[in-house]
Amino acid sequence: MKKWKRILALISAIALILLYVSTLVFALMDSPFANKMLMASIAATILVPVLLYVLRLFANLHSNGDESDEY
Repeated sequence: MKKWKRILALISAIALILLYVSTLVFALMDSPFANKMLMASIAATILVPVLLYVLRLFANLHSNGDESDEY
């Protein structure tokens, strides 16, 4: 289980770095398309970490519960 957590953490970190880089690139570009993409990138930069945190909370709650129950 630890291996999967490390892999998912690495993928999450790479995704966040790519979001930060794309935000910077879109901020430096001067076009209407880049402006829309900048807003989307800023929104994703805020929402993705929040969603990852919520998923981690649910995963911890599930793993701390009674593991004999099968869903």
